[in-house]
Amino acid sequence: MEKFVYFFKEGNKNMSNLLGGKGANLCEMSSINIPIPQGIIITTSACNNFLKNKDDFFQNLKPEILAAISTFKKKPLLFSVRSGAPISMPGMMDTILNLGFNDSLANYLIEKTNNEKFVYESYSRFILMFSEIVMGIPKSKFNNISFSNYSEKISKLKNIYKVITNTLFPETLEDQLFLAIKAIFNSWNNERAILYRDLHNISHDLGTAVVVQEMVFGNFNDKSGTGVIFSRNPSNGKKELYGEYILKAQGEDIVAGLITPFDISNLNNQLPEIYSELKKYSEILEKHFKDMQDIEFTIENGKLFILQTRNGKRTPEANLNILLDFVNENILSKEEAIIKIDSSCLEAVLCGSFTEKSLKENSPIAIGLPASNGVATGKIILNSNNIPEDGDYILLREETSPEDLKGMYLANGILTSKGGRTSHGAVVARGMGKCCITGCDSLKIENDHSLTINNIPLKEGDYISIDGSTGYIYKGKLEIEKNNLNTNIKTFINWSLEFSKLRVRVNADTPEDALVGYNFGAEGIGLCRTEHMFFKEDRIWKIRQMILSTTIEERKNILQLLSFIQFKDFYDIFKVMKGLPVNIRLLDPPLHEFLPKTSYDKVFLSNKMNISIKEIEERIISLNEHNPMLGHRGCRLGISFPEIYEMQISAIKFALDRCKRENIPTSIEIMIPFVGYVEELQYIKKYITEQLKGYEYKIGTMIELPRACILSHEISKHVDFFSYGTNDLTQTTLGISRDDSIKFLNTYQNKLIYKHDPFKTLDKDGVGTLLKTSIELGKTNNSNLKLGVCGEHGGDPESIKFFNQLPIEYISCSPFKIPVAILSAAQSEISKNF
Repeated sequence: MEKFVYFFKEGNKNMSNLLGGKGANLCEMSSINIPIPQGIIITTSACNNFLKNKDDFFQNLKPEILAAISTFKKKPLLFSVRSGAPISMPGMMDTILNLGFNDSLANYLIEKTNNEKFVYESYSRFILMFSEIVMGIPKSKFNNISFSNYSEKISKLKNIYKVITNTLFPETLEDQLFLAIKAIFNSWNNERAILYRDLHNISHDLGTAVVVQEMVFGNFNDKSGTGVIFSRNPSNGKKELYGEYILKAQGEDIVAGLITPFDISNLNNQLPEIYSELKKYSEILEKHFKDMQDIEFTIENGKLFILQTRNGKRTPEANLNILLDFVNENILSKEEAIIKIDSSCLEAVLCGSFTEKSLKENSPIAIGLPASNGVATGKIILNSNNIPEDGDYILLREETSPEDLKGMYLANGILTSKGGRTSHGAVVARGMGKCCITGCDSLKIENDHSLTINNIPLKEGDYISIDGSTGYIYKGKLEIEKNNLNTNIKTFINWSLEFSKLRVRVNADTPEDALVGYNFGAEGIGLCRTEHMFFKEDRIWKIRQMILSTTIEERKNILQLLSFIQFKDFYDIFKVMKGLPVNIRLLDPPLHEFLPKTSYDKVFLSNKMNISIKEIEERIISLNEHNPMLGHRGCRLGISFPEIYEMQISAIKFALDRCKRENIPTSIEIMIPFVGYVEELQYIKKYITEQLKGYEYKIGTMIELPRACILSHEISKHVDFFSYGTNDLTQTTLGISRDDSIKFLNTYQNKLIYKHDPFKTLDKDGVGTLLKTSIELGKTNNSNLKLGVCGEHGGDPESIKFFNQLPIEYISCSPFKIPVAILSAAQSEISKNF
């Protein structure tokens, strides 16, 4: 028969799913002789059975509870009854103190303690808590009671209870206890608990345990009190007791803010022996649990009791400091410290965050897709060309295009109403380290100067604040807390590199991006998107002229100019990477991405090319595609217009020549994109090998089509490497447009059809199976085939765990994701042995 009630001596810290976090830690403290009030734990399994069967189940549970509490020797029996979920949900569920009081027990305690005030204050507190939590009677119903003595107050409180509930206040310990346990079980499904679980992705199936403990009274006398401490400072990680306490009070007084507490350091003056004990036990608990502890305590008549301990929440900055100190103090090994870092904590340190005070004072007005981490605040601006060189601005667009590049560079952050996490705006923002939110469909841009967000009218010049890690948008200017922990981050990166099998490269298209990635620890460039080299304003007009050229002669003249631009970029990137591998993807995107969209741009291009606007528009129409992401792009461009790829190979060759003259080491990989047929690969590979005779390089393909995956055994015969473009592979496998999926992705996630956004976290069952198939097939005909991942999934911790299980050699991601990727790669490898 299943056991539903445990004594503290029967459990341990590894039983939190059954005993709740609070109960499991009480068991653990009992095993190492920490002074705790004795008690029992009613399991989460009991809670779930009760929620399904209510009183039918509870009748069977009662005898087990009564048998357990009958073993307690302390008389009279008074209890605290507390919730204890497997995952901490502070303040979401309920607690009842002083349970067991009745008139007879009150008289007994007055006689024993000679302290009528203490007894009746405890008694009335119990009635109020029981009434509110068990019966749902608001505290306000008991306000303004007049009474001449304590006994009369108790009678009046009970009478109000009777009037509202039409029942007598329960007098027996058993009745009070059973009603309280039921109430706490039911509190698992109260509105605030459900909301908290939704916000923190906590399962609704866990249930809560109930901890029933002997009461100790912090309000007993002047040598009694209660408090909460942290074993280290949660703001900065400093090794010092941090917290507060109140003498002659119970724990709820601190939580409710009814009494102003003292700083814990003051306890050393009032009760120095207790302070020394607290310091000692906090150190013992910290070393035992191998984490900074959040400890609740009560002092009863000069005796210390620890009521609860749990791993303490702390700022990202404090977390890194604490973990580094733990390694130096031999509390943790390097591996244990790496495992304990939350990747979101590292991102917050890198990108900064809104202050806690700002978040308390401001609520989000809307939410979009969190596309690039970090926070930003600034004045709304709607036109990229109008952003001044100085000042704080947030660029708002329906969707971004290459024309917005300068504005994106100058803005503090980017917010778009369309597009997904792998749209142009998101990818470029991540490369710049800019905060970005995409797909905010409640953003409606009405004209050049006004807009609404969630029907809230705004205009250019108004301040907004955005959080790229949550997708939240705020009205007004929130305060930002910048973190500067480069030394600590570098330490963790270096430690992580010791343990990771997967190597991490950077997606970089400019020397500036390459340098950021290199400084963060990237071991090469996994994806150089050569088309991004043309997005700068002084270059985009040349590629537009090339695209809209109607003759090969016209095109070749422009390509000569573009070749010089690419040669210079390649040379500068090779210099930055100092011989580390650089994977150059030949031109890939649909040509429409470069075409002018505004009338102003069309007029400008007309004058530049010396042809009519009508002809410009006719040429644009001729290039128009209904579904350009599956259209004339990738290797299809190189086959239709071989002169484009010839120009790029020529630029690579010139850059290699210059590097050779200057003794700059190089390691080049040339990647052909969007290959679905072996014949496509062979056609383009032929003129690459002809142009680069005598040069050292590797040639490979970007696997981003299902057909390429299932024909990998044929394709691998002709290449040195595969690089998996998981963004497009997700799009082509799931049949989802990267930019349009925002219209239904949230609905799918809310209805649990998709567990994750597949463009953020890899679809392991579908896309993941194709990866496995491709790897297995590819290796059959080319055992030396090198494998990498260059899609944005390369920066997602959950996806990295999956990649680490495969014979993939490296992952690649945007520059500011490098530390997170290195950490995640190490964590996934270390966890195999934990």
